[in-house]
Amino acid sequence: MSLQRPGLGIALMAVSMLIFAIQDGVSRHLAAEYNVMMVVMVRYWFFVAFVWALAVRAPGGLPGAAWTAQPVLQIGRGLLLAAEICVMVTAFTALGLVESHAVFACYPLLAAALSGPILGERVGVLRWTAITCGFVGVMIILKPGFGVFSIYAPFALCSAVMFALYSLLTRYASRQDSAMTSFFWTGTAGCVAMTVAGIWFWESMSMADWGLMAALCVSGVAGHWTLIRCYEVAEVGAVQPFAYLHLVFASAIGVTVFSEDLETNVFLGASIIVASGLFTLWRENRAKRL
Repeated sequence: MSLQRPGLGIALMAVSMLIFAIQDGVSRHLAAEYNVMMVVMVRYWFFVAFVWALAVRAPGGLPGAAWTAQPVLQIGRGLLLAAEICVMVTAFTALGLVESHAVFACYPLLAAALSGPILGERVGVLRWTAITCGFVGVMIILKPGFGVFSIYAPFALCSAVMFALYSLLTRYASRQDSAMTSFFWTGTAGCVAMTVAGIWFWESMSMADWGLMAALCVSGVAGHWTLIRCYEVAEVGAVQPFAYLHLVFASAIGVTVFSEDLETNVFLGASIIVASGLFTLWRENRAKRL
C-alpha cells in the first residue's frame, strides 16, 4: 500500500496509543492482585497466537516467517522484550502509571544515544544536547537525594533502557530479516520464556479478573494491529511524534481511575523529556531528507 494517507496514519497511531494505555491500566490492576510473571505469561499466550496467525498468512507461510540467519539475535530480542514488560508492569504497581510513563518516555533519547555504539550511527552535538536535556528531565521526575527515594524508582528507567536496546536490536536485525520474521521471534521467544518462568507462579483468578485478562489480551492484539495498519498507510516520520500520546493517555488513566497525583516535578520532567524527544525525531527526519 502506498504511503499517501498521513491523516489516517496519525489517527491510527492515536488509537494505538489509547489501546496500549488501557492495556497498561488493566496490567496495573491485575499485577497488583496476582503475580506479575503469571499476568505477562497469559498475555504472551494470546499474543503469540496473533503472531502465528499473521505468519501463516504472510508470503512463505510459517516456515518463511520463522527462518532467520541470525537466530541468537532474534531470540535475544524476544527475551529482552519479555523481561522489559515484566519490569515495566512491576513499575506500574510500585510507582503508578503517571510516573512510570513519564520516565519511560525517555527511551527514544536512550535509543539515539546508543545508536552510535550499536548501529554505528553518528550522533551529533545537537542530538547529544537533546539527550542530556532528556536525562535532566528524568532526574527531575525521580528526585534522587530528595526525601524518601523509592527502591522502585529506577524500574521505569531500567525498562526504558531495555526497550531502547530492543528497538536498536530490531533495527539491526532488519538488515537481514523481514519485519514478519522479527515479529514472529518476538512473540515466540517471549512466549516460551514467560511460560517456562511464569507457570511456577500460577494463581487462581476470579471470574471478573479473568474477564479483565481477556480484555488485556484482546487489547494487546488490537493495539498491534492498529499500529501495523498505521505504518502501512503513513511514513514513520510523520506519525512517530504522536506516539507520545501514550504518555498522555496513560497519565489520564492513572489520575482518573487509580487516583494518582500528577505532581509538578513529574509534569515538568515529562515535558522536558517529550520536548527533547520531539527535537531528536525532527533532527532524524531532517537528516533523512538531506
